Amino acid sequence: MMTPRRAALRRKVVDPRVWPWLLPLGLLLILFYLYPAMDVLRLSFTDASLTDPGYSYTFDSYASVISDPDFPGILLATVIFVGGSIIGQVFLGLCVALALNAGVRRRLPGVRLVQVAVLATWIIPGVSSGIIWQFMLNEASFGFFNAILAGLRLPPMAWLSNPDVAIWSATIANIWRGTALSMILLYAGLQAIPDNLYEAGALDGAKAFQVLRHITLPQLKPILLINIILVSIFSLNTFDLVLPLTGGGPGRATEVLSLDTYNTVFHNFDLGQGSVLAVLMLLIGLGVTMAYARLLRS
Repeated sequence: MMTPRRAALRRKVVDPRVWPWLLPLGLLLILFYLYPAMDVLRLSFTDASLTDPGYSYTFDSYASVISDPDFPGILLATVIFVGGSIIGQVFLGLCVALALNAGVRRRLPGVRLVQVAVLATWIIPGVSSGIIWQFMLNEASFGFFNAILAGLRLPPMAWLSNPDVAIWSATIANIWRGTALSMILLYAGLQAIPDNLYEAGALDGAKAFQVLRHITLPQLKPILLINIILVSIFSLNTFDLVLPLTGGGPGRATEVLSLDTYNTVFHNFDLGQGSVLAVLMLLIGLGVTMAYARLLRS
C-alpha cells in the first residue's frame, strides 16, 4: 500500500505543469547525449571505417577488440591510471582543503595565494599539462626531477622510457592536474560542517586525529563519494594529458582506454572498433557511477 508521502511525491513527479519546463531540457538531452550514445552503440555492431562510406552489420569489431593481445595490458594501464588518480587526487585534495580551511579560520596570510596556485593547475588545459610534465620528467639534463636527483648525487630515473615507471609518471601528472577539483568540492563540504560539532569535540578532549576521524570525515562522506565519482569519470576519459606526455608509450605501456579509442578512430580510421571501445568506456563509467550511487544512498 502506497503511503501518503509517496503518493504526494508521485503527484509532484507527474504534475503536468512541470512538463513545459522540462521539455526543452529533455530535447537537448536527447539530441546531444542520448542520440549520439545510441548511434555509437549501433556503429559498434558494424565494420564502419572513416575511409569507406559503406559498412555492414557484424560482431567482428567486438571479436577483434577482445582478441587483441594488447587489450589486457591496456585495461591494466587504465586501472592503474584511474585508481591511482582517485587515491591521489582525493587524498591531496582533502589535505589541501583541510589546510585552507584551517588557514581561513585562523586568518593566516597567504591563504588566497595558495588557493590561486592550486586552481591554476586545474585551469591549464590537459595538453599543456602534458607538455609541462614532459619537460619536468624528461630524462635529458634539463629534466626537472632528474636535475634534483643529480643535485642529490643520485642516478637519473627513466621516468618516461621505462614501461614499469611510465604509467605511474602519467598518473602523477594527472593527480597534479585534478587535485584542484577535489580541493574545491571538499573545501565547500568543510564549510558546511556546523561549528558546534567541533566545539563539542573540544569539550570532550578530542585530539586532532579523533576530530578528523569521528567528525570531519563522516560529515564529508556524501561529498567524498561525489568527488570519487567525478574523479573516476574524468580520469577514465583523460587522453589529452597522456597524448603529449608519452603518446601511449613506451610501446603501449601508457595507452589507457581513452587514448586507445582515440588512436583506433583517428589513426587507424576504424570506426567500428572505436565504437566498441567507446561503449566499453560507457559501461565502465555507468557501472562505477551506479556502485558509488548505492554507497551514497546507504
